[in-house]
Amino acid sequence: MVATAVAEEQNTTFQVGVILDANSTNGRIGNTSLLLALSDLYSINSNYSTRIVLHPRDSGPQITYAAASALDLLKDVQVDAIIGPQSSTHANFVSGLGNAAHVPVISFTATSPSLGQPPYFFQAAINDAAQVDAIAAIVKYFHWNQIIFVYEDSDYGNGIIPYLSNAFQQVNARVSYRSVIPISANDDFIIEELKNMRNMQTRVFVVHTTTPLASRIFLKAKEAEMMSDGYVWIVTSGIMNLFYSLDNPLIVKSMQGVLGVKPLVPSLPTLNSTTIRWKKKFAEINPGITVPQEINLYGLWAYDTLSALAQAAEKVGFREPSYLQNTSALNSTDIFITGTSRRGPILRAAMLETEFEGLSGNFRLVNGKLEPSSFEILNVNGMGLTKVGIWKPILESSSRRNANTTGFIGDKLGNITWPGGSSNIPKGWEVPLRGKKLKVGVPSKAGFPEFVNTKDATNITGLYIDLFKYVTAELPYVIEYEFIPFEMNNGSGRSYTNLSYQVFNGNFDSAVGDITITADRSEYVDFTLPIEQGGITMTQKNGQNDFFFFVKPLELKLWLTAIALFIFTGLALWILEHRLNSDFRGPVSEHIGLIFYVPFMSLVFSNREKIVSNLGRLVLVVWVFVVLILTAFYTASLSAKFTIIKLDHNTDSEVSKLIRNKEYVACRSGSFVCDFVKSLGFNGSMIKSYETADEFHAAFSNGSITAMFTRTPYSNLFLSTYCNKYVQVGSAYHTEGFAFVFPKGSPLVADVSRAIIKLTNNHNVSTTTKRWIPETCSKYDSSTEPWKNIELKKFKFLFGITAGITGTCLVVFLATYLYENRDFVQRVSSSNATAWSKLRSISMHFDRRDPRSFRGSGEFNASPNRNVHHRCCTCSAEGTPLREM
Repeated sequence: MVATAVAEEQNTTFQVGVILDANSTNGRIGNTSLLLALSDLYSINSNYSTRIVLHPRDSGPQITYAAASALDLLKDVQVDAIIGPQSSTHANFVSGLGNAAHVPVISFTATSPSLGQPPYFFQAAINDAAQVDAIAAIVKYFHWNQIIFVYEDSDYGNGIIPYLSNAFQQVNARVSYRSVIPISANDDFIIEELKNMRNMQTRVFVVHTTTPLASRIFLKAKEAEMMSDGYVWIVTSGIMNLFYSLDNPLIVKSMQGVLGVKPLVPSLPTLNSTTIRWKKKFAEINPGITVPQEINLYGLWAYDTLSALAQAAEKVGFREPSYLQNTSALNSTDIFITGTSRRGPILRAAMLETEFEGLSGNFRLVNGKLEPSSFEILNVNGMGLTKVGIWKPILESSSRRNANTTGFIGDKLGNITWPGGSSNIPKGWEVPLRGKKLKVGVPSKAGFPEFVNTKDATNITGLYIDLFKYVTAELPYVIEYEFIPFEMNNGSGRSYTNLSYQVFNGNFDSAVGDITITADRSEYVDFTLPIEQGGITMTQKNGQNDFFFFVKPLELKLWLTAIALFIFTGLALWILEHRLNSDFRGPVSEHIGLIFYVPFMSLVFSNREKIVSNLGRLVLVVWVFVVLILTAFYTASLSAKFTIIKLDHNTDSEVSKLIRNKEYVACRSGSFVCDFVKSLGFNGSMIKSYETADEFHAAFSNGSITAMFTRTPYSNLFLSTYCNKYVQVGSAYHTEGFAFVFPKGSPLVADVSRAIIKLTNNHNVSTTTKRWIPETCSKYDSSTEPWKNIELKKFKFLFGITAGITGTCLVVFLATYLYENRDFVQRVSSSNATAWSKLRSISMHFDRRDPRSFRGSGEFNASPNRNVHHRCCTCSAEGTPLREM
């Protein structure tokens, strides 16, 4: 194409180079739009004092041609601006040359977000990164959780991938595979890659390639029967923009059911008339080439690009020479050294300030890039595209992506025809009939080998291994799988969470074992129905094995006080009855026996000794009253110890006691239970972790721990081994049970869950469980039993009354004795004998029977006031005290 001048000599001209691939679809469309825009602009704005002169160059597909064209325009033509180049790869190089010469380079087709952004480079096209949220919104809308990327190995293909990955992560979708197709790939390579993807489980494919490569991919996908029911294909805007430029009907037929996104073009009144003139212009400058049905988006961006550049040039309006010659370039052999544009900086500033409503919508460059717009959601149906929705950018924080909103107008999409002609929404996941085995991760911990035993990696066994085998055997289809041990990091306390995360990352297709359903894990994986009951149980030593269980109802202080009162009462009764009651007389050994015998026999109300004194009777009545109450409390508490009464079903009181007493407790290492125990209020330093049942038993035996918190299945297994030594305390804390783990959205979750229900109803689950875990002991719920150590403070008042009455009786009796025998006591105390002799004399006198006890018996009728002479070791026959013993 020859240079076209559309200005008169008196107007300021701006030399604008155009670098496009003249033999490509976008090149032909772009050239047509630029020429049409140039004609329309100056016919409407004839009063402009500036005119743009286009200098087109054919870059071809090679980057060297694009570089040569740019150097020619910069050094020889000394252009004020360059429109183009066409590809992102070319743009990276040409933009560097323009930046060095201070010449704006404006591309309406280079959309890769990986492009550098030199000050003088403008993307007059919507960046590919702007569409990733719209694609992610489609995935979120249909609840697909796994995606396969299919993209070409080029700057254009690779540039969008980090943005797509991040967008999918925001909607909890995982990229399960990336298929990188070289631009030069032959059909055999494409077929082999498609077969590889067909053997995977994911059925949602996002394609980001140039149109020629995409056409080949869909033709081969049709041959591989991957454009049928259950498959989902989503293409990026680069393919949708050129859909009506596809000249092979077979390509369109192979894309039936494909979804795609495309920047929304507003319906302007001038668009239809412009399209008619554009088609005529295209036919005029491209003879023999089929005219496209419409101006695609690249053509609209090209039209708006030239309009923006013309408006910016009008603002600048220079008449002086546009270039300063670089003197170093004259003597240098470096072909990349060019002069420096004087108009470039001002023209650049004018471009950034230009804003208008163009054919493609609002034209405004933000940081050198065209401002993003809304996107259409299109569905390939028949030989055309059907609009099924419009997505608007969510301008708030990225956290909004995780909310219920998707950004679609009305929050819904229209009816979609899927590959295969189906109107049913694909699940996004299928179990392949052939291909790779499912990689099933299993915990490699040996603490409870009855659940999962990975000691022999070639023959992994255990309860949950058997259950998984039985469940998969019940599926209506055959799946192949292999168990892969996962090394657990016990120190982190998050081992099972890490195992679940491996499923999310795609390292495993499933996870099997004693894995608990938790809220945080369900955020990124799906669980089947529970295969085992849930609950967290507290286990302690069995208190019934204590040889001194009979003293447990009363606390130590109460026992000591009761014993002291017991002895005090016995001694008081002996003192009160010894002089009056023949049953309380005899040898010294019998005296001591009576002191302990009478109070003890009163416990069962079977003492044969009569109490003759009123004071003794009072003491005995009070003592019997105390014994009655104390015995009742003791009997009730001791009986309750052996009578398990389910009055309450929580262990809060027992846990509070452990926390209050700062007792050490234990949990299984690597389990979420340790975090749960902390949430109960235990200090982290008081929580120990162990792995095996033997380690727990050893910790109990040496007193390292007082209680252990484990999942109920672990506790049952532990009790089956140490049946009589430990008990489950209280009822279990409610948690979800054990389940199998699968990736989000996996159809296996529903099928496996149905199989679990079937096996449960047939009692196969319980039968398998009993085979691996024997019956446990009867549950002993100490926290719900009413027996507690009875404290002394509850009996303080009663004991005080008893001791007071008994003591008062003793004081009254002794005072009476001393008063009645005051003459004798006075003689003894006034004698010259030693203190010990005096004490012994009074003791011997006290040991004699009181004369009043003989009244009525015929033995002695003398009045107690008569002067009676007694013989004793310290008195003469006449009753006179002896000087010496």
